[in-house]
Amino acid sequence: MASLKNILAKGRKATENKACPRAVFEAEGRVMPSKLAQGNLDLLALWGDEGCVHAALFDRKDRMAGIITLEAPKGHFPSFGRHFPGAVRMERAITDLCGLMPEGTPDTRPWLDHGRWNVSSPLGQPGFPASPGNYAFLPVEGEGLHRVLVGPVHAGIIEPGYFRFHASGETVVRLEERLGYVHKGTESLLHGADVEKGARLVGRVSGDSTVAYAVAYARAVESALGVDLPPRAHFLRGIMAELERVANHLGDIGAICNDAAFAMMLAECSTLREKVARAAMDCFGHRMMMDRVVPGGAAVDLDAAGIARLHALVAEIAPAFDDLMALYNGEASLLDRTETTGILSQELAAAFAAGGPVGRASGRDFDARRDCPYEPYSMLSPLEVPVLKVGDVDARLRLRALEIGQSLGLITRMLNHLPEGAPFRRVEAATGQPCEGLGIVESFRGEVLVWLRLSGTGKIERCHPHDPSWLQWPLLEDVMRGNIIADFPLCNKSFNCSYSGHDL
Repeated sequence: MASLKNILAKGRKATENKACPRAVFEAEGRVMPSKLAQGNLDLLALWGDEGCVHAALFDRKDRMAGIITLEAPKGHFPSFGRHFPGAVRMERAITDLCGLMPEGTPDTRPWLDHGRWNVSSPLGQPGFPASPGNYAFLPVEGEGLHRVLVGPVHAGIIEPGYFRFHASGETVVRLEERLGYVHKGTESLLHGADVEKGARLVGRVSGDSTVAYAVAYARAVESALGVDLPPRAHFLRGIMAELERVANHLGDIGAICNDAAFAMMLAECSTLREKVARAAMDCFGHRMMMDRVVPGGAAVDLDAAGIARLHALVAEIAPAFDDLMALYNGEASLLDRTETTGILSQELAAAFAAGGPVGRASGRDFDARRDCPYEPYSMLSPLEVPVLKVGDVDARLRLRALEIGQSLGLITRMLNHLPEGAPFRRVEAATGQPCEGLGIVESFRGEVLVWLRLSGTGKIERCHPHDPSWLQWPLLEDVMRGNIIADFPLCNKSFNCSYSGHDL
């Protein structure tokens, strides 16, 4: 089985950027997805471009990432979805956005295009037939089956998504999702934008992951331009990223317990999450730390008072959260709802290359902070990645709990070793030469990937921000099979996939 490094060596080198190795394969004699699937390769992302598609892959053995580009001069490319199941919806999105057709794909239905756009394939050459308005859901046969339809509009402020259940009594036979209701045209908006505007757009792809997206985008820009940052900037980014992880994990744990009718856990976790948000506001000027990470470093600095504030936050959160987990462990009725519910098998997690707590709770040992090392994590001692194998709602909750403790420890270490110096270095994007870069960052959901190509004038020619939810939404459908409808909120919250990050 060829390694990713050897495969890249056989193609036409597209860039000298070591942080973003990419090779182009022509329509004739190109690397076929079937051959890629025979190696130790995980598909991280797949997206379209003008006359080609790009596949970001991770070599599990060599622990390296790279990009394979397949040319599609006649508008067709060999299907990745036949060999990488997580690619199926990405291919459907490529057809909707770029008008490129995967040959041999198992699913030709539109995905993001609901037939309501005023153009077709907005990132390609408009003119393809518009998508039909009526969506062909997959058929289900059997006696005594009934349908339960949920969404796309939900109660509260949750984003829109449509869920169609086929059930036998209370037992779910099939769940099928339809998303795309919050499509914002982000990739179209990025085309032609300057680097500063791009940072604001990418930082808003999925607001709960704004720090992770901002870091991934900034790293893509910096790798494209060959910019080295002051060490202090890396540590400030790391502190903000871990605060974001703690806040979201607290919210998820509380929400899971609330959907099992244990509202006290939600109230207590929400209180702790609010403390994190207030500390972020005090130290970085924004509760979600939006626009605080920019190409060139960090837009804000931490003074002595801010450092003391965050030390006090960690000292308060850590013992309080330990008490909450002791409460969780002592509630037999709560554990009865979370244990053995919504099991994601290790085989399926590996096949989809599921990231974040979803994958790690089902045995997939991958964390971008360790496996695609970047600062400040590469400057600290090797990161220990907690991995569980049970794969149920309880495992996904416990995995988040382990990561909260780990993140609090990382925040303390980064505060204790925060380098002196400036937090920012000016970036000049107009270099006179086209360039491209890649950033892979571990968000609280899993790896966020941002790839971009800049023109010689510093404008964005193409940028693809990729959310881990692309590889997790299909798995939520699978874990519901054989569970009861009443367990859907538990399973859904334990995944907590992003609608906005997925819909672009």
